[in-house]
Amino acid sequence: MSSTTVITNIASLVTNDPSLGDGSPLGLIQDAAVVIDGDRIAWTGESRKAPVTDNRVDAGGRAVIPGFVDSHSHLVFAGDRTQEFNARMSGRIYTARGIHTTVAATRAASDENLERNLTRYLREALLQGTTTFETKSGYGLTVEDEARALRIASAHTDEVTYLGAHIVPPDYADDPAAYVALVTGEMLDACAPYARWVDVFCEKGAFDGDQARAILTAGKTKGLHPRVHANQLSYGPGIQLAVELDAASADHCTHLTDTDVDALASGDTVATLLPGAEFSTRAEWPNARRLLDAGATVALSTDCNPGSSFTSSVPFCIALAVRHMHMTPDEALWSATAGGAAALRREDIGRLTPGAHADLAILDAPSHVHLAYRPGVPLVSRVWRRGAPVT
Repeated sequence: MSSTTVITNIASLVTNDPSLGDGSPLGLIQDAAVVIDGDRIAWTGESRKAPVTDNRVDAGGRAVIPGFVDSHSHLVFAGDRTQEFNARMSGRIYTARGIHTTVAATRAASDENLERNLTRYLREALLQGTTTFETKSGYGLTVEDEARALRIASAHTDEVTYLGAHIVPPDYADDPAAYVALVTGEMLDACAPYARWVDVFCEKGAFDGDQARAILTAGKTKGLHPRVHANQLSYGPGIQLAVELDAASADHCTHLTDTDVDALASGDTVATLLPGAEFSTRAEWPNARRLLDAGATVALSTDCNPGSSFTSSVPFCIALAVRHMHMTPDEALWSATAGGAAALRREDIGRLTPGAHADLAILDAPSHVHLAYRPGVPLVSRVWRRGAPVT
């Protein structure tokens, strides 16, 4: 039988259930407690009403939040791009060509090295409060290398994305149509058993609208659900395609027309914003305020990758979103938890309500607002994942 644990003396508990507490989207409960039964949340409420449990943890007047849901990362890779970052910070404009460097290093790496890198960054993220993560292939770009990336990733998360359509590799530079045929054929057959999602970088210099449609449609025939790298570097068809194909998320969303914003607001596709990429490339910031005011669902994620956003810190991205993307601290936290869950079409994570996974973090602060108020400070003091304290 599972044991029960109550975490009590919580100054502020974020449930992400507006029917609880103060009635806001965060469902804030003051002077709160939360009960864990096995790997699930069993009860939330005022501390004085907490039921008797097997174990008791005193939060010491700190805030408790749902574990972060990082719905966009690229963690199966090898190599280093420090020189590229250094040059870019010295004035070079970012393009997607640096991906070729990582592709070469990833192809040359052993399975053991790739998994060691992956688990290192997952541990790093977990200690900062990330309890659910999605990660992609996309740095192999051969049948064998894409399949092994997904096989390695699937041993560590259920949220695995096939991104054979990251860029056209140099060996297909003269025949991109042949590479699209590979991505939608033999490579897809090898990769689909390990993945839940199919993604494409729909952008100038990567894949155009027609190519992206073919790739996503082929993935759907194999049971993979679409997500799209959309409108990061320029205006394009990515947003419209994502909404049309009922993609779970359109990611980046930096360059948006009014039609794009309306499409996201009227559909079920989540706009996933990745401020680490703008920070690391000195690019234009996405306008989260525009999307939120239109009624779109917004998620925040790290886009952790070796080239354009080498951070695993969701708290850092929350601070960036509040400072540069005109989000309130409440909106940024919701987007990094419940918003990320929506981008993965999950209702069992990103919230602290009965029946949800017991994924949570205690902050060394009385309120979640400190995540933006005290940027760069390691505020996550304790983490529970699937009901177990992280040590």
